[in-house]
Amino acid sequence: MRTTGSVETYADLNLKHDIDAGKLPGPHMDVTGPYLEGAESFFIQMPHLTSPDDTRQLVEYWADRGVTSFKAYMNITRAELKAAIDAAHKRGLKVTGHLCSVTYLEAAELGIDDLEHGFFVNTQLDPGKKPDVCTNNFGYTLERMTPESAEGKNLIETLVKHHVAITSTLPVFEGDSIESGSGAHPRITQKAFDAMSPQARESVLFLQHRPASIPPSQADVASVWKHELAMERAFVAAGGLLIAGPDPTGRGNVVPGFGDQRGIELLVEADFSPVEAIKIATLNGAVYLGRDKEIGSIAAGKNADLVVIKGDPSKKISDVENVEIVFKDGVGYDSQTLLESVRGRYGLY
Repeated sequence: MRTTGSVETYADLNLKHDIDAGKLPGPHMDVTGPYLEGAESFFIQMPHLTSPDDTRQLVEYWADRGVTSFKAYMNITRAELKAAIDAAHKRGLKVTGHLCSVTYLEAAELGIDDLEHGFFVNTQLDPGKKPDVCTNNFGYTLERMTPESAEGKNLIETLVKHHVAITSTLPVFEGDSIESGSGAHPRITQKAFDAMSPQARESVLFLQHRPASIPPSQADVASVWKHELAMERAFVAAGGLLIAGPDPTGRGNVVPGFGDQRGIELLVEADFSPVEAIKIATLNGAVYLGRDKEIGSIAAGKNADLVVIKGDPSKKISDVENVEIVFKDGVGYDSQTLLESVRGRYGLY
């Protein structure tokens, strides 16, 4: 598991230590350092960087304490991002980003390793975009960008040239796409709902039945969704490394694990084959982490990290939900027992 951003980094590092020591069941963790955020931010929990040197010191501090990657956030400046990338790369660590103030093209030229949330948060076509300033005009660029457009072709070519991976997080955007048009809601399994705390369930139900007075998105969300799927397919066709995951927003369709399963299903809806979608969500992530010789696929000599599923997801992708046993380092964990242990508790803390 790659945490991909942290607001309680010591908690994540201590959790990793306890799991590795056998005190708690859990995955191997690649712990990301605190979000690398600029001086202005929505979030009081994040460090608010003031300069490239401040950024370098933060990266070096947390690299010394065992984090394995870093994530740049929405208001970071180009100079700060460059300082983070250089400092991380000196340690052999990678930097990803959920960007806004910095465009995808700028980040690729600076040497970033990965970009989160597909192409949804790219801001390069935003009107009035100023250097190092977040416009918060999400959807505008993607609404106007397709793989066939000059801007889309150039972006994909640049990303592939600079070996920048893209993380697809379709589940977190599925709700915006569905709710805007049909009145339907993201598909949430009963297992995911059962895992939630009462407060988390209440939040999910509120989002599903939120008042109509909330202003709609200014973007044509149906076009944005369609263009996202097309850009992901074109990126892979051009030789780009697409990986996948959910997002910790609290929405019920992205509960960890269940959100990953839904992401695989949505990749198939995006016209990837079931096998291609499974590879994106498994082996490609291992490739990005530089661990594909150990994990990510089933082969002699690799770690016995396996998921036993009832069914055949290569033919029916929804079978990825029918997990019976998870093996980690050759030790099997009964999935139903684990789910029962957290019933009604996800989101409690």
